[in-house]
Amino acid sequence: MQNSTGIETRGPDVSRSRELPFTLQDIRAAIPPHCFEPSAWRSLSYFFLDIGIIAGLYAIAYQIDALWFWPIFWLAQGTMFWALFVVGHDCGHRSFSKYKWLNDLIGHLSHTPILVPFHGWRISHRTHHANTGNIDTDESWYPPTETQYREMPKDVKFVRYYLTLLAYPIYLFKRSPGRKGSHFLPSSPLFKPSEKWDVITSTVLWGAMIAFLAALTYTNGWLFLVKYYLGPYIVFIVWLDVVTLLHHTVPSIPWYPNDNWYFLKGALSTIDHDYGFINPIHHNIGTHVAHHIFLGMPHYHLLTATEAIKPVLGEYYRKSSDPIWKSLWTALRDCRYVPDHGEKVYYQADAKR
Repeated sequence: MQNSTGIETRGPDVSRSRELPFTLQDIRAAIPPHCFEPSAWRSLSYFFLDIGIIAGLYAIAYQIDALWFWPIFWLAQGTMFWALFVVGHDCGHRSFSKYKWLNDLIGHLSHTPILVPFHGWRISHRTHHANTGNIDTDESWYPPTETQYREMPKDVKFVRYYLTLLAYPIYLFKRSPGRKGSHFLPSSPLFKPSEKWDVITSTVLWGAMIAFLAALTYTNGWLFLVKYYLGPYIVFIVWLDVVTLLHHTVPSIPWYPNDNWYFLKGALSTIDHDYGFINPIHHNIGTHVAHHIFLGMPHYHLLTATEAIKPVLGEYYRKSSDPIWKSLWTALRDCRYVPDHGEKVYYQADAKR
């Protein structure tokens, strides 16, 4: 893993890009123009492929219905739930197609079945991308300062550091520590008044999915729910938390206070990971650096774009050489908080634990 390079000069946002040896325009010019063009048909092919595999796995599980098979099914189906989430992720970034109505339709069809409120998530995720690497304003997996960490209530600390891989459903209702608001309520500080009906639409559809699952449980029993839905859902949540955590939780990646942050510097405070044979299954979501710089790029162009920008970024491009299990262990063990002060700070372990 390459060490990070810090930028410490202060100045207005307009001129700060000069702190880096390249500009956003330099990076964009290195990428083939077709990488910025979404294809509705190609995007739809990934959506229908995922849906087809999910349906096939359900058919197989129904036919086999054996105790030994359920853990295998949960792992496979939960991974496909995660792949479907990534398709909806493109919809949220408007990189699925050029058509807003199609992005919203497929976004809801991808996210509602896996209990993600599409618009609520889309808007908070937009906040994350607009503030990546900013300690004060980032939305997800941002570090607490040491003082905040020491003063953190025990229940909050337990969820964040010991239920890390199951935290996403809680985040939807309560956001992260220090950030108030629910992804389901249009009155949440996450949303603008103009986004009210988008939020309500996704919340109503999320509620309808809950009602559908409740009806299935009432008709077929709790064991049916566990076998066919809850097991895969938990695997999906673990995938979501693992991948999003590892994108931004690495001891060598810098974080910046608001007055020493700007977009491009923050966008470079992320890292690519290699998930091996899982890469094509979850649509190469591990190629995260290029995605953070140009969030409107379809997932199927990220590998090409990444190869194109490496010579421009040089040492500012980061990719972990560690296996995923080791990166995860390091993040959980050594990334607890950042120092209270500094123009550029890094995660530290808690020696007092």
